[in-house]
Formats: sequence, structure tokens, C-alpha cells
Amino acid sequence: MNGPLPVQLPLKPWPLHGATASREMEAQAAARLPPHMLMQRAGLALAKLSLAVAPQAQHVWIAAGPGNNGGDGLEAALHLHRAGKQVQVSLLGDPARLPPDAAASLARAQLAGVTIATGLPSAMQPDLVVDALLGLGLTRAVEGELAAAIRCLNAAAAPRLAVDLPSGLDGDSGAIHGHAAVNATHTLALLSLKPGLFTGQGRDHAGAIWFDDLGVAALVAHHAPIAWLGSAACALPWQPPRRHAQHKGSFGDLIVVGGAAGMAGAALLAGRAGLAAGAGRVYVSVLDPSAPAIDIEWPELMLRQGLWHAEDSIQGATVICGCGGGDAVRETLPLLLARAPRLVLDADALNAIAADSALQRQLTARAGRVGHATVLTPHPLEAARLVGRADGAAVQRERLAVAEQLAARFACVVILKGSGSVIAAPGQVSVINPTGNARLASAGTGDVLAGWLGGLWASAQASVPPPPAAQVAQAAVWRHGLAAESGADGLAQGALTASALIRRLAALD
Repeated sequence: MNGPLPVQLPLKPWPLHGATASREMEAQAAARLPPHMLMQRAGLALAKLSLAVAPQAQHVWIAAGPGNNGGDGLEAALHLHRAGKQVQVSLLGDPARLPPDAAASLARAQLAGVTIATGLPSAMQPDLVVDALLGLGLTRAVEGELAAAIRCLNAAAAPRLAVDLPSGLDGDSGAIHGHAAVNATHTLALLSLKPGLFTGQGRDHAGAIWFDDLGVAALVAHHAPIAWLGSAACALPWQPPRRHAQHKGSFGDLIVVGGAAGMAGAALLAGRAGLAAGAGRVYVSVLDPSAPAIDIEWPELMLRQGLWHAEDSIQGATVICGCGGGDAVRETLPLLLARAPRLVLDADALNAIAADSALQRQLTARAGRVGHATVLTPHPLEAARLVGRADGAAVQRERLAVAEQLAARFACVVILKGSGSVIAAPGQVSVINPTGNARLASAGTGDVLAGWLGGLWASAQASVPPPPAAQVAQAAVWRHGLAAESGADGLAQGALTASALIRRLAALD
């Protein structure tokens, strides 16, 4: 056992396991090891990380819950006490009803002289607080004394270290149960990494994520993941160097259809991103008849008006439809769904499909035609309309499940946007993207993603064989997020404009 490792932007994908598999791993590992050994390893790992993230801390408060998560905290209290720290444990639950391993750790801590109280301290100024309340034990909204403990943890002016999961966070979805969840500065994931740490509200609540397999990595490897954490391996491993004899026609045509009245900028942003991504030629079919005939800043874009994209040239092109399309995009969809070999559907195109069962049937039928592939890029509200959920919040509570439902229903690749964007494809394990931050929360960055994706997809046709749509989607989302992180000192810099995002994408190595 080597101790906790930081989970940074990985060079290779990390497997992510849900609550069911994680509980099975815990039971199997405990059965293979001597009694109480697994919890002792977890407590030692937690103590080591506590000393690493807060080496100067003298007073440590540990909030221990009524299950094995609390037992991990009690075991860590023993080691921190032996290291000379002033440790105060609040055991929230009936000590007589603790699981066997947690009860053994309680006895060990008491024998060592650790201060353990039932209930919350009235006054304290700890240098480090440890959330060992719930972990995987979360089954419903947190209430009562546990909710009060979460409020105390969040109010502490000290680093907050969560055990396995921040209490209140759903490990499968990244959703918050109720209104109480720990805002950790560090989280130590044990045995397995949980998808909820990396999507939904997970990244805001987990802080820096650390992982310890507790010395049973071989056992963990036997369990199939429910998702993968995307990695640098997603970032264009298939894009070969450009050869001298190639020309603009070698890298494909990209057609952007959108930009209804008052929204031409969305289509132009997508077109600019497509050029920056490497498409050989980019046409922007602007649906606003009064839009300018040229993009002064990017004169390389070829702007067209009306339904010129109905021509035969569409049959060899990569097409993006929906960016700022408004209601006008509806009449373009039947032809695009029928004839575009590679189709990215975004924004208003998705809204039009959600409201029209005939378009939905046509979208599904594309998968049965050789050489036709589709990528949907919904944000949570657009996804909610497509699957008939009440609102975007309902989607956020089940991000992985909804993305996979959409991919299966329409037989296409789906990028469910948001913190920890989910890339799903039929018959494949989904990927959660780890790059990006809230600087992308500005108008037009979604149009840039659609354009960058379309440009990569068009230029990728120069590869032999061309990469599948899911691989292009993973590469596009990875680099789109990475561009928001490059050169940034944090969220204090505020929003990143869509135009600036394109420049950063183009500057990435």
C-alpha cells in the first residue's frame, strides 16, 4: 500500500465505479483480509492525508457518522492522536449500533485516549476538520443532527477533508440530496473512484481528489466500471501530421446551419471554431436574410443565405445545425437528417426535434444508414425536453443515466454538457470529461464547442481510417475544457468570452 495519490488530469482513463460495485468491493476486500484490517488501512490512509494537506494543524475535529464511514474517521483519530495532534471526535449515532468494524475502531480509539463525544461541540477553532459522516451511506436527503454537522463542517475556517465522498453528495450522479452537503477542500476516495465526484455538483463539493485502493487494486480491477474519467489520451491521438501534398480539400468541408434573426453571431462563432479546428473549408448558412455577407474578422468563412445547403455538396460534408437557429431551423432539419453523413445537432435543432415526433423518428433512422453518424450536444434543459423530464434539474440528478438514455434512444453519440460533461454512445461505457471550469459559463461557448467538434470531425476524414464519432466527441470536449484552464489563475478572472475561447483553442499544442 503506497498511500493516497492525487487524481489530477490523467494521462490514461480512470475507471469509475458506482455505489453498488463499491459496496461489493468493500465486502469482498474485508472478507479476504484479516478482521478489521480494511478499516485500519482506510483510517491510516486518512491520517496520512490529513498530515499531508494540513501539516501544521494541531487541533483536528472529526465528525463521525453512524456507519463504516464514521469508523474510518475513528481509526484515523487514533493515528492522529498518536502523532501528537489534539483530536476531538463527534460521534453522531448510537455507539451500540455501530457496524462491527466501526465498533472495533471506536474501542481502539477510546483505549488510546482519543476524546470522543456524542453530539456537536459547542465551540471550537480546529485547524483541520474531517467529514466522516456518510460516504456511500447516503440514501436520502440529510436531515437533523447530520445536517447540523454538515453546517458546522462548512462553517469551519479550516481545510475540510471528506472521506470517500463529501457527505450529502450522491456518488453515482453528482447530485445533492436535499440542501445539505459538505464543501470539502479535499476528498479521499477509497477503493474506487465514484463518478459523482467528477460531474454535476461533485467538482464544486469534492475539492482536490485523492485516491487510495487500500492495497486491493487487483480486486478492484475485476469490477467493470460504470463510466471512465476522460484523459489526455482522448486529445487527438488519431490526428496525423499534415503532409505537404495535402490541400484544403483533404481536410473536409464543414457547413454550419443556424443564425436566425438576431442570432447570427452563434453561427459565426461555430464557423470560426470549425476553421480553427482544422476544417479545410467552412460554409456558414445564415438563416437571417439581413445578416452581412462577410465576416470581417474571419473573412475565410464563406457565408451563404437561404437554403443553399440543399445542394448535392452536403452529401460529403460535416454539418452543424442549430447554433442560434431559432424557429427557422425547423424547416432545414428533414433534409439534413436525410442527407448529411456527419451531423452535429445543437441548441435550437434539439428543441425542434424534441417537439416533433416525425423528426425524432428520422433522427433514429440515421443510424441504420451506412456512413451516417450523429452527435447531439444538449445542455441539461435541452436534454430534459428530449427525454420528457420536467426540467434541467431533473436531468442533473441523473446525468449519466440521461446521457445514456438519449444515446440509446436515438442511436447516436451524446455530449451532455455541464460540469463534468458526459459523452455517451450506444453499447459503450460513458466517459466523464475532467477538463474545464466555470469560466465557460458565458454566452456562445456552447456554439464554440459545436464548431470545434465539427471542425475536428471534418479534418479527421483525412485519417485512414477516420475515427469514430465518439472518439472525436471526447477529443473535442477535452480540448474545449482545457482551453478554459490554460493561462488561467482560477475563477477569479471571471467569464471567458467565446471569441477568446476560440483563440485559446487554436493556441493549444
